[in-house]
Amino acid sequence: MKAFEFERADSPAAAAAAAARNPGAKFIAGGTNLLDLMKLQIETPTHLVDVNGLALDTIDASDAGGLRIGALVRNTDLAADSRVRKDYPLLSRALLAGASGQLRNRATTAGNLLQRTRCPYFYDTDQPCNKRLPGSGCGAIKGYSRQLAVIGGSADCIATYPGDMAVALRALDAMVETVRPDGQSRSIALDDFYLAPGSTPQRDTVLEAGELITAVLLPPPVGGRQIYRKVRDRASYAFALVSVAAIVQRDGSGRVVVGGVAHKPWQRDAADAELPQGAKAVAARLFEGATPTEDNRFKLVLAERTIAAALAEAQEATS
Repeated sequence: MKAFEFERADSPAAAAAAAARNPGAKFIAGGTNLLDLMKLQIETPTHLVDVNGLALDTIDASDAGGLRIGALVRNTDLAADSRVRKDYPLLSRALLAGASGQLRNRATTAGNLLQRTRCPYFYDTDQPCNKRLPGSGCGAIKGYSRQLAVIGGSADCIATYPGDMAVALRALDAMVETVRPDGQSRSIALDDFYLAPGSTPQRDTVLEAGELITAVLLPPPVGGRQIYRKVRDRASYAFALVSVAAIVQRDGSGRVVVGGVAHKPWQRDAADAELPQGAKAVAARLFEGATPTEDNRFKLVLAERTIAAALAEAQEATS
């Protein structure tokens, strides 16, 4: 691990300003992803801004009738919150399908959103990776790509976003609240939060230099049957090959979001419109234009079958 300077912020605006005036700065809270990357010298921040002391660790009712989840709320606390379990069970289930209990005790809401890809080429500093070292190439495209994207990638990167929580949050139409270094705040729809790799895969999100996530906003409860299914190589503590977040209403309408297949939780309105026609129709719309490799072509079949299982579970529960 390379040497770095360290400071504690006393307000969100001060944290954002501190990060902005120190090129190469990073925020640190739980550190469950960042510290691993620093040990491998994949992330080499020259300055760490500790935000753990900020008053961003509560879950409160919002003025709009939903919930405001502070950026520092730990994954364990969020999954266990009675309001989340009752009104947003999809979110609780996604969190519990994620990391071990020990990691959930440390990992934060904001950190979960910002975790970086687990592409093996990103983690191996002896391999080319445009996300880690822009311009070096993408070893995965002609290499081992079983875990990687089947849609939304580019000629420069086919890495996937690895998390579970964001898949549920996309299905729930969550917003991300931030503060900029000048003290101004903004709200970003989760669907707009993650950037397609294009020719700049080193940028994962739309966040600007120094911009700090302060909360995630959930709209009023949407009801319906909420299902989260995750398919992985082992029963626990593994990232998804494919995950599905589904919300199905009694009239058959709803939303399907798939994780493990793209640079962000993958959803299309045209696919949701096909819900009454079943999983095959949904998957056909969802994966129009897919460009799988020979290694990961199976994900298209796996996603369709996982969607089918989620819809069948939802139908059984609402019948």
